[in-house]
Amino acid sequence: MPAAANPAIRVPPAAARPAPAALLAWYDRHRRRLPWRAAPGRRQEPYRVFLSEIMLQQTTVVTVAPYYEAFLARWPSVAALAEAPLEEVLSAWAGLGYYARARNLHACARAVVARHGGVFPDTEEALLDLPGIGPYTAAAIASIAYERRAAPVDGNWERVVARLFAVDEPLPRAKAKLRALALTLLPDARYGDFAQAMMDLGATICTPRKPACALCPWTEACAARAEGAPEHYPVKVAKAAKPARRGVAFLAVRADGAVLVRSRPPKGLLGGMSEVPSTPWEPGGVANPAGHAPLKGPWRALNAPVAHVFSHFALELDVWRADLAAGTTAPAGHRWVRPEGFDAEAFPSVMRKVLAKL
Repeated sequence: MPAAANPAIRVPPAAARPAPAALLAWYDRHRRRLPWRAAPGRRQEPYRVFLSEIMLQQTTVVTVAPYYEAFLARWPSVAALAEAPLEEVLSAWAGLGYYARARNLHACARAVVARHGGVFPDTEEALLDLPGIGPYTAAAIASIAYERRAAPVDGNWERVVARLFAVDEPLPRAKAKLRALALTLLPDARYGDFAQAMMDLGATICTPRKPACALCPWTEACAARAEGAPEHYPVKVAKAAKPARRGVAFLAVRADGAVLVRSRPPKGLLGGMSEVPSTPWEPGGVANPAGHAPLKGPWRALNAPVAHVFSHFALELDVWRADLAAGTTAPAGHRWVRPEGFDAEAFPSVMRKVLAKL
């Protein structure tokens, strides 16, 4: 059912609706300069849109910018990324978090080369068939790279739309309604610019707190502003506290400075990443941590636990250290790495915190 015909979706009369032309005119004056954004009037390369959008998921622009530029310098095309070993991609990604994105990035690059000759498809439907690409990323590539009529509805879009139409239904239940309303805003052309204008509007004007309504090109058409309560929208369900897990990380250090590390299983949390050996991460910790030590040694607990928050749980790791002879051999599945080799390893943030205890 079209949005305008659905009585559950309030669409203002045509005279009061947000005008796409007003937003595009604002964007032409105030667009952000970002490393992955093409110059005005030019269409962006699909690979650059893909790379930036995957990196920007749940990560800020300031954090992503140096990673994006480093990736592009190292792997300037989707074919180059597809040829790279996964271990190198994970290592370059280390520090960005949500590491499944890096594995999906690599898998998608290989699929584009294998199925499409190294050229990203130009429709949302075909893009959705690629690994690691969901509705948002498919719409972003289709609109920004190929000028397809698509709405890449991210958090910025949702906030703007929720305020424009004063959507009372809370997130995440309101996502379908917000997307339907977003489609009513699309212009007849310049779909890529409009998509990026919505992102910029949400990031710089229609911010979560203290939105600059007086500077908004749609201020007169905004139902939330008319109510005098723009910060009330979007309505969100209160988040439950994250469950806690505990564990022990074993920092084995040889006399030559090398540290014992291993690779995590290829699938699952932090799949394929490098780590310092540890116990399983369990609620309340494990009963006998010493039984999980990777080798015998003079283990001693450091009075410096490591705290880290993942998307679905909070982790606290106690750190045990053992200083060992230079000739100590690594047990099966482990390897010794000297500090000067740490940068070549795909250590996630939590393990970099552990290694900082050296």
